[in-house]
Amino acid sequence: MKTISKMLDQTSHDKETFDVLAPLNQEHRRHLMYTFGHDESDIGSNYHYRALATAVRDRVTHHWRNTRHQFATTDQRRVHYFSLEFLLGRSLNNAVQNLDLEESARNALHQYGVQLEEIADEEQDAGLGNGGLGRLAACFLDSCANLQLPVAGYGIRYEFGMFHQMIENGRQVEAPDHWLRDGNIWEIERPEDTRTIKFYGRTERYMADSGKMASRWVGTHDMLAVPYDMPIPGYKNQTVNTLRLWKAAATDEFNLEEFNSGNYPDAVVQKNNAEQISMVLYPNDASENGKELRLKQQYFLVSASLQDVLAAWVEQHGEDFTHFGEKNCFQLNDTHPACSVPELMRLLMDEHGLEWDAAWKITSSCMAYTNHTLLPEALERWSVALFSRLLPRLLEIIYEINERFLALVKEAHPGDTALLRRVSLVEEGHQPHIRMAYLSIVGSFSVNGVAALHTELLKEGLFLDFYKIWPEKFNNKTNGVTQRRWLSHCNPLLRDLLIETIGTEWECDLMQMEKLAPYADDAAFQKKWADVKLANKQRLAAHVLKHTGVEFMENAIFDVQVKRIHEYKRQLLNVLHVIHLYDRIKRGETKDMTPRCVLIGGKAAPGYHVAKLIVKLINNVASVVNADPATKGLLRLAFFPNYRVSTMEIICPGTELSEQISTAGKEASGTGNMKFMMNGALTIGTLDGANIEIREKAGDENFFLFGLDAQGVVEARKSYDPNTIIADDPEIRRVMELLEGGTFNMNEPGIFDLLTQGLRNPHDQWVSIADLRSYIDAQTEAGATYRDQAKWNRMSILNSAHSGWFSSDRTIQQYADEIWGVKPLRNV
Repeated sequence: MKTISKMLDQTSHDKETFDVLAPLNQEHRRHLMYTFGHDESDIGSNYHYRALATAVRDRVTHHWRNTRHQFATTDQRRVHYFSLEFLLGRSLNNAVQNLDLEESARNALHQYGVQLEEIADEEQDAGLGNGGLGRLAACFLDSCANLQLPVAGYGIRYEFGMFHQMIENGRQVEAPDHWLRDGNIWEIERPEDTRTIKFYGRTERYMADSGKMASRWVGTHDMLAVPYDMPIPGYKNQTVNTLRLWKAAATDEFNLEEFNSGNYPDAVVQKNNAEQISMVLYPNDASENGKELRLKQQYFLVSASLQDVLAAWVEQHGEDFTHFGEKNCFQLNDTHPACSVPELMRLLMDEHGLEWDAAWKITSSCMAYTNHTLLPEALERWSVALFSRLLPRLLEIIYEINERFLALVKEAHPGDTALLRRVSLVEEGHQPHIRMAYLSIVGSFSVNGVAALHTELLKEGLFLDFYKIWPEKFNNKTNGVTQRRWLSHCNPLLRDLLIETIGTEWECDLMQMEKLAPYADDAAFQKKWADVKLANKQRLAAHVLKHTGVEFMENAIFDVQVKRIHEYKRQLLNVLHVIHLYDRIKRGETKDMTPRCVLIGGKAAPGYHVAKLIVKLINNVASVVNADPATKGLLRLAFFPNYRVSTMEIICPGTELSEQISTAGKEASGTGNMKFMMNGALTIGTLDGANIEIREKAGDENFFLFGLDAQGVVEARKSYDPNTIIADDPEIRRVMELLEGGTFNMNEPGIFDLLTQGLRNPHDQWVSIADLRSYIDAQTEAGATYRDQAKWNRMSILNSAHSGWFSSDRTIQQYADEIWGVKPLRNV
């Protein structure tokens, strides 16, 4: 192991080397010629991307090495962020921005007559996430690097991302998203840090060298976790943190004996079985095989990552774990990494010889859990039978944790057997299950929600029993997004206007956006603001036309809902409003109607039939509405296929009305609402998730509120009668008549019956019909407000001005101060 002085000498030498590194245009040319073997004639955009990305990566790597050396020479607490998703998007523009290389990059490409935007489109979106959870994790890593905090991300290097969504005859069709098809310039393989992961087998008791009985996991099927590191650069601060992604590999990839005997499939069966783990993000778990693969993925991530952290500790401290809990914190991003609790116990006891009490003291002092859902069905449960077969040693430890925990509860609440059943980590029944959220709570010192309402609902409902036991564990950390990607990068026209008007401090301190508020009533500034929005709308309209064939009108309000397709997010409510507008147009009620272009995008889980049916309905309604001459100049609807990060970077700046219309009490937080607010969109929404805080910050008068609140939803369900609401409201009745009468499915009778029956069902938990009248009225108000452009622009400016609270820098600073207890490296 290198001494500190040697590493510092090496760092000094690296700096000297970097100082004389050729300018970016020369490095770009060198990589074109020598790394990729091209002369200077007829070079495709892909090779320009690869050459420039490699040149930029070289500069990132210099700072990256220095940051790693700095970590190695400090003894402060470190954070390890475990997440099954990191929806990074593209890396080139992010690195160019954060290293302040935009001018150099443009100059390097200019001599070839190539634009930076053109070659940036050659990069595949990193297929490492599904939606808000993964994009939040990416924003958090960005903020950790920006704040120079010692935080490393850990995830899985999926060969295929979520899926590539295509629309055929209005239906979602999934195709593989092979984002690694052309390799990934931004990763570095670290085979020297490969870890062994165990599955199956059995446990046995034996006499350890210490003379005490111990357990070990034997007869296992082993596989390897090979790490690939990606750099996460901070903003102009020379700090580069690490995202370590694990790829699964077989211990013995090729059986020559089987191959020589002619049994070719069996010759590579170990390789295929191993690689399945890191093959696809979120395999369909409708089957038992799918469930097993998902649990394998979760254990694979946490075992490899915990082994990695422990190996680094042992290298530096030997087998003395006295201060391990003080110096390390593991943040579990949702319940997916919940196996971290029993796995750290196993490693400390079985591999490093600690007794139970010492191992539990360490584990429970360094695990922290973030909950991201209020939907009970989304809290993961794994059958005991599956656990017993796949992870037998972990199951033993979970049962021991549960027994000790229930003993404490029983002592504090004698005779309350109902409480014991409710809080048990093992849900009893014909097929017992392990409750992973409960395991995360019991094994963690901190449990946080991600919006003020979400956290209160966790404490009052989903986790009430645990809150009563450990009120000090629970806290709120409202989500945020990084303004560097979601304003500065994706909206360069607005960025330049902001810099011209209030300076640059907002790029690292979004609260500085408050300086914008005095300009809300400045007519000259409003004109500049409106010009920026118009240019962004034109760019978005061109993008929509290219990918959907639908032409958006510049003078229309751009009304956007882009997010995962789910019943609780209520894309269906949005479509009902479009049908209402179509009905008005067909009836000739167009006086004072504000032209409107509605854009919906998002992916439905492959096994989620209702969500896929909603996609079909959106596309069918769009086909009818857009083809009708009566709607020309008044109404357009488009479904944007294969919605992803790079698409949002175009959609967000051009959006004027942000749809955040989930059933109150169902959305934990939301982050799309924050991105839109930051870019000057006004929100129409319910009192749900972070909408509540957005409305508080923006001002009630700058938010279009509708619908029941969370308590109102609870009360409404007691006597909910959607059919009476439909019958008593002529406009809603006509909407349902159009939907049920075949207007949008003339050639496919009955196809949408499941949706209409759900809307009419008194037990519909999304209570969409209950909120529809209020939603229509709020949309009417939004349309009327839009016709007063001075008023709209004022509201838009104030939304941006008051968006400072929703920076992920603020969120991460709260994590650092209130949960992690870590300081910036610059202060060490």
